[in-house]
Amino acid sequence: MKSPEAPENFEAAMKRLTEIVQSLEKGDLALEASLGLFEEGVHLATYSQAKLDAAEKRVEKLVSLRANGEAETVPFRVHGEE
Repeated sequence: MKSPEAPENFEAAMKRLTEIVQSLEKGDLALEASLGLFEEGVHLATYSQAKLDAAEKRVEKLVSLRANGEAETVPFRVHGEE
């Protein structure tokens, strides 16, 4: 099997990943076709996670000013995280 091409961007990766999940959930594909889609999905999930990690790092680098005017980095927090 040939390696899947890198997606155009995060949104394209998520769209394709959604399509793959829907196809696999139907359950009407041959085994090899299902495995091929699953492999593509793993690559897309890995790509997407890397993009999210990079975005998280960018957010962490954003600064807010303290009352005294000094810059301070603010760690990224996922909604619901303590």
